[in-house]
Amino acid sequence: MLTPEQLAAAHKANLEMLVGLTRQAFEGVEKLVELNLEATRAALRDVAGTTQAMLDAKDAQELLQRQAALLQPLAERTLAYSRQLADIAAHTGGVFAQAAQAQAAEAQHKAQAVVDNVARNAPAGTEPAVQALRAMVNAAATAMETVQQAVKQATELTQQNWQRAAEQTQQAVQQASTAVGGGTAGGRGGRRSA
Repeated sequence: MLTPEQLAAAHKANLEMLVGLTRQAFEGVEKLVELNLEATRAALRDVAGTTQAMLDAKDAQELLQRQAALLQPLAERTLAYSRQLADIAAHTGGVFAQAAQAQAAEAQHKAQAVVDNVARNAPAGTEPAVQALRAMVNAAATAMETVQQAVKQATELTQQNWQRAAEQTQQAVQQASTAVGGGTAGGRGGRRSA
């Protein structure tokens, strides 16, 4: 059985962990708010600049060139925003995963201590029951480790897939920007020679 001092220490440790996780969650939210505010400011600046650039265009050809020139920087800012958002989520999620892992390890340690205590104090003839309890605790620990490993692998796979998607998107934007910019420049050059 747990002594009052052990219960108080466990309660204090749980409370400290809760306060730490709450602080990490607020830090994550604060970073997210800062990221969104900066993105909003940049978007407002871009809208003003884009509007002025479009209004200053002399003809449809120049308007198309200006639109093409705006495509890649917009895509790059969007990708940068997505990366920062993913970093914030990964960091905050990592802190929570570490806390969960530590709690699981502590729970496993406590369960093992209970089983050891039961084994020491078990009456004669209950060895099979104690062994069954020990096997159950070991199986639960193995299952928890398997789940933790699966979650870790899934997180890594998701991050890799996101990275590949971001790279493919950036390549597509660059190709589209080159195609639009190259097509308008070629069309313009054809008119001059005629």
